[in-house]
Amino acid sequence: MKTIKFKYLFIAAAVVSFGSCSEEFVDVTPKGSFLSENYYANEGQATAALVGVYDPIRKNSGGFDNIIAMMNSGSDDFYAGGGGATDGEGIHAFSTHTLTATNVQGSFWNDHYQGIFRANTLLMKLPGVAMSDDVKSRFTGESKALRAIYYFNLVRLFKNVPLLLDPLTATNMYEVEQATPEAVYAQIEKDLIEAIAVLPATVLADTESGRLTKGAAQAVLGKVYLQEGKKTEAAAILALVNGTPGGTNQYGNKLLANFNDLWVVSNKFNTESLIEVSHTSAGNSDWDFWGSGRDEGNSLNVMVGPRSYSRPSGSTAPDLPSGWSFNVITQDLYDAIKLDPRFGATVFDLKALKAAGQADYIGGYQDTGYFLNKFLPRKTDVRTGGGAAELNYKQNSYVIRLADTYLMEAEALGTGTRAQALLDAVRSRVGLPSIPVTLAAIKNERRMELAGEGHRFFDLVRWGDAATKLANRGFVAGKDEIFPIPIRELQGTKLKQNPGYN
Repeated sequence: MKTIKFKYLFIAAAVVSFGSCSEEFVDVTPKGSFLSENYYANEGQATAALVGVYDPIRKNSGGFDNIIAMMNSGSDDFYAGGGGATDGEGIHAFSTHTLTATNVQGSFWNDHYQGIFRANTLLMKLPGVAMSDDVKSRFTGESKALRAIYYFNLVRLFKNVPLLLDPLTATNMYEVEQATPEAVYAQIEKDLIEAIAVLPATVLADTESGRLTKGAAQAVLGKVYLQEGKKTEAAAILALVNGTPGGTNQYGNKLLANFNDLWVVSNKFNTESLIEVSHTSAGNSDWDFWGSGRDEGNSLNVMVGPRSYSRPSGSTAPDLPSGWSFNVITQDLYDAIKLDPRFGATVFDLKALKAAGQADYIGGYQDTGYFLNKFLPRKTDVRTGGGAAELNYKQNSYVIRLADTYLMEAEALGTGTRAQALLDAVRSRVGLPSIPVTLAAIKNERRMELAGEGHRFFDLVRWGDAATKLANRGFVAGKDEIFPIPIRELQGTKLKQNPGYN
């Protein structure tokens, strides 16, 4: 419900409550007035079910266990931070690469499988739904693309995961075994290729913002190919997304002229956005259901804000609400980006403001005085309705944006005129001159451009740089590239723990 604006959105209140392969989801009583065996009778009910398939993509920036905060913490650019070493055990364990089967957050497994279960169920039911073939085809494409996104997250996070293409039942859930990563990737590719063939090139801005498009699925496929090392295939599909570097692509996407505008809360679904998670302050999210999937606010905002922030009368410092001081920026990233034009949009230098007497705060755990400005909470964005103010921020987050696909295509190409043009376009947008295109230059550009957006750890692993860059965090090569499988997923099942975590 956070990621899509359907004109039938109200129907989502009646959607069946589906679950993942974890036992706690199997026995949940369906909410609303329909049971799964008789639910998919018409387009309205199928639409509500599709909204449910979209829902887990909110994990990018929703709930405490969100992907951006977690992946930032395990990179060289951020510490976990927060109130102390036990303030969110899992995020701290990933930051120091001491994850175990008992302290890893189970939701990184469960939430993605919940989305897969919903996609599988809808795909199974769609042929019998009374609706037009065109709409049915589009729903099929969206469900397959979303299933691919969830599997892509799972295989990158855990590597050895079950490949489920039909809904699990209480009788077969304990018989599931893991597939090879190659088989999972093959299915991801298949789902995306089939989705690309039927998804629309554009969506209606007033009623369909957030729905997947052909270009969005192509962008994901390009990222998948690059992760697999299939650089030729990645470059070819990403070229369809990117078009002429610096221009408008075939779907109407182009880089925003001003980098800072990417982080304006009201600038949702802009021309640079390819896949975007939508948040709202109108969901009245509260503590009793925070992180359950029913909350609709951006949790990343409050997480990265400084603690007990204040400013004296007459100060020119920004007027900010207080936060929880997670994802504090390392000195290493600060030093790397301090002369870059993207510094101001990326780094909130509260250390300097405090030294100048312009603002004050209470330093949290691992405090550096540097905070993630891209997602900093703002007083103007604090909700005015119901629910907890901390849980109802409305800033959207990008899963993939055009600058990301530019740099991925440049990486896939490696050298040449087009790779140079792609790199130049990203740099030119922020007023930087052309530099010769090399892998080192592309790596650095990704770090500067995408800092704090949750991509850095996956980039380091893909490049084979994680062991070097994260040596001071305790990273062990051959083990810490992936998470351990949560202990409760192993108990009573045929699943096997990942190497190094036994």
